[in-house]
Amino acid sequence: MMDLNLGAAPAADDLIKDTTEATFMADVVEASQTIPVVVDFWAPWCGPCKTLGPQLEEAVRGAKGAVKMVKINVDEAQMIAGQLQIQSIPTVYAFYKGQPVDGFQGAVPQSEIKAFIDRVVKAAGGEAPGDELAEAVAAAEEMLGEGAASDAAQTFAAILGEDPNHAPAYAGLVRANIAMGELDQAEAILNGAPAEISTAPELEAAHAQLELARQAEGAGPLDDLRAAVEADPDDMQARFDLAQALHANGDVEAAVDALLELFRRDREWNDGAARTQLFTIFDALKPNDPVMLNGRRKLSSMIFA
Repeated sequence: MMDLNLGAAPAADDLIKDTTEATFMADVVEASQTIPVVVDFWAPWCGPCKTLGPQLEEAVRGAKGAVKMVKINVDEAQMIAGQLQIQSIPTVYAFYKGQPVDGFQGAVPQSEIKAFIDRVVKAAGGEAPGDELAEAVAAAEEMLGEGAASDAAQTFAAILGEDPNHAPAYAGLVRANIAMGELDQAEAILNGAPAEISTAPELEAAHAQLELARQAEGAGPLDDLRAAVEADPDDMQARFDLAQALHANGDVEAAVDALLELFRRDREWNDGAARTQLFTIFDALKPNDPVMLNGRRKLSSMIFA
């Protein structure tokens, strides 16, 4: 298992503070000579500010000391707001070496706030914490691909110890348990996902992989199912069971082809089960997987023909 050794975050009081016109030079211009300072321009009457402020604070804390944050009430700092041409709030500026280097206006999604903080850190020559976590995820994925599922699970768990809302690591932990045959544990992990990432694409893919793994436990013998389809080409249940068995045996492309043929013959069979199963397989694959891309194209051509 790899040692992440990412270090402890500085105290929140050292990272985030309020400032005034009298202390702006010291808190922002002078402080930014050594570390980037993000300035949140807000006002008590600004509704979006009440949402953006806490999100920005969370992202700053997540940078683990690579950037600081200063909050300034524009109603009490109109001279500063005028000098910086703050025309609407919330407005966020990042200062480095005494100069604004980046910024945005209005409420934005948490993902964009995180990307903004990462840009600021990198602009100052630092390394965003997410970079190291991404490297750890890549290492764990390599372990998983090589069959070292237990080691991968330990690494994914270590990453989640640093960032409990890290969707790729959370999904990786689920998939590692699937690979170890611990399907109940994988399901428990999925069910316990933090609300913030419960609908992340990575977790949706892991959910699809778990569903397919459950199906694989009850898959029938390939030769018998092939014989059943050959004996009666109109036996849709046999075709569906054959597709599940093909997927369980690792032949994803053949499983997709079998389901596409079922859909071509009877798209409404069993409440559209072929299409539902195809989407489950597509969701479980990577977004750029050629089997998924080709399968979606063929399905779309049938649907809209």
